Amino acid sequence: MRELEELLVNKTDNVPLDVAILQLASVEYAGLDVSYFVEVLDSHARELGELTSPSMCGEEFIETANEYLYENLGFQGNRTDYYSPRNSCLNDVLIERQGIPITLTVVYMEIARRLGREVFGVGLPGHFLGLYRDREFTGFIDCFNGGRILDPEECRQLAWETAHVDIAGHEQFLEPVRKWKIALRMLDNLRLIYLRSKDYEKAIRVLDLHLAALPGSAEEYRQRGLLHLHQQRPSDALTDLQRYLKLSPNAADKSEVEEQAASIRRLLRSLN
Repeated sequence: MRELEELLVNKTDNVPLDVAILQLASVEYAGLDVSYFVEVLDSHARELGELTSPSMCGEEFIETANEYLYENLGFQGNRTDYYSPRNSCLNDVLIERQGIPITLTVVYMEIARRLGREVFGVGLPGHFLGLYRDREFTGFIDCFNGGRILDPEECRQLAWETAHVDIAGHEQFLEPVRKWKIALRMLDNLRLIYLRSKDYEKAIRVLDLHLAALPGSAEEYRQRGLLHLHQQRPSDALTDLQRYLKLSPNAADKSEVEEQAASIRRLLRSLN
């Protein structure tokens, strides 16, 4: 997972996003052949390239890309099993041709990049969009809903509909997000999925990656510590809970966590 760790730790934009996101899927699929799925993206880009030209205007490119991706290939938003981990694994999205907004946007971004078109990720509350931008045209792309093009006001309406968040006056929500933040958002999606399904080992692996990106995230140390405790790794749990208390000395649950830590120390002493 060299590229993914490089992206999360050093936050460099030189890391190939497709490779990093495919490596993220190895949390679900150990030993995943990343190169095979990079070639799948290459193949889609070659086919779309035969339908487009560098001189094609932005709106026409999006229209052609939408027809190719959503009508010809059948990519679509997965509404029936939205919270499956498969929707957050780029390999599965490329095989099944369905996913959630962020993974479908990554597919769109990476195919466009291969054709010299700039599509960025935009992290709305509750939804994720693509942002096409060239010298003549700028438009937001809803990759979960057939690639429809949105204007800023429609994006604000979408944020309200999906997350009940009013982003009027907060234009940062409409700005491109960096690659590492795309990976982090996908990690957080997977964390919630694994916690919901009680797959705690995979949740711990996701938290490991999250903390590689944001080592000062107190809450993630507390959560990982409790998961280690559940998985009967008291020493690891104690290390994480102590780190949480150090990062959040005034935490509302300080007394509770201190008691948990003391209980773990007693347990460890009894085992020695």
